[in-house]
Amino acid sequence: MTGTTEDTRAATPGKLKPTARAARRTPQERGPVGSRRRRGVQWRRKDYGLVILAAPAIVFFLVFAYGPMAGLVVAFQDFNINDGVFGSPWAGLSNFEFFFTSGQMNRILLNTLVLNALFLTATLGAGVLLALMLNEIRGTLLRRGLQSAVFIPYFVSPIVISIFLQAFLAGVGGRGGIVNDALNAFALPSVSWYTEPGPWPWILTIVKVWQLGGYFSVIFLAAITSIPEEVYEAGTIDGATRAQMAWRITLPLLKPTGAVLLLLGVGRIFYGDFGLIYAIVGDNGILFSTTDVIDTYVFRALRTYGDFGTTAAIGLFQSVVGFVLVMIALGVQRRYSKESSVL
Repeated sequence: MTGTTEDTRAATPGKLKPTARAARRTPQERGPVGSRRRRGVQWRRKDYGLVILAAPAIVFFLVFAYGPMAGLVVAFQDFNINDGVFGSPWAGLSNFEFFFTSGQMNRILLNTLVLNALFLTATLGAGVLLALMLNEIRGTLLRRGLQSAVFIPYFVSPIVISIFLQAFLAGVGGRGGIVNDALNAFALPSVSWYTEPGPWPWILTIVKVWQLGGYFSVIFLAAITSIPEEVYEAGTIDGATRAQMAWRITLPLLKPTGAVLLLLGVGRIFYGDFGLIYAIVGDNGILFSTTDVIDTYVFRALRTYGDFGTTAAIGLFQSVVGFVLVMIALGVQRRYSKESSVL
């Protein structure tokens, strides 16, 4: 008899009484049948506000990031301004061959990778260190003042940086300089910095840390403020010192933020900081062996030969390699550090 009743209920589900939980739900909670069916695509009033808020950024990227991608066709053409994009003859992969067979590729790629690796690791490390130091300052006004002070170099123009650097390294008329004066004070010989290519990767890294260290510290400070106070209270109860809490608590919880910044940096590791490097080095061929990167090489090639196809091909090569490196970095991140993965 029991089995028959259960079979009848299973066969006629529409006649079953609603469960107690469903019966307690109000009509407002249940909503109309049509709204429940379209719940995945239903728009609310605040959703339109978010779309309007994001509209300027969407338009910006459509116009300046995705729109120009149609011009990548120039990389496969023998482009001529008079003929335009539609009239220029096709050149196949000859524009790519020019770069890969120019004899400069190995040096330029190595400089680009080495400099960007130095920039990325040094700026991220300086940002974390500055954030930890600023977080330990108890005075609110002092902490905010120092935070603003270390952030100011981010807004300094590369041209101004090059003038400052010349005053430090070469002085007036290319003689002396503050650094050489300091070396002479310790009975050390002066160095002709602008004719010695060896130290320049480290000089550019120091400049980059001065420029971006404060910027990254603000990002890491924002991540530190999101850490619950209960975590530090538990560390205090366990007898941990401030240094131990910074090492055992703060640094591990900053891994997701650092992973995102590292991922963004890896995606642009084939893009040199053209503005900074060209403003400082310029056309000083003596320093090209350690400072010439893809972007500066492309600029000189475009200025000298006016070859738009070759420069477009090199730009496409940078984008494709950057995309591949981002995918590889995402895969490694998800495999070995799932808790800090962005996907």
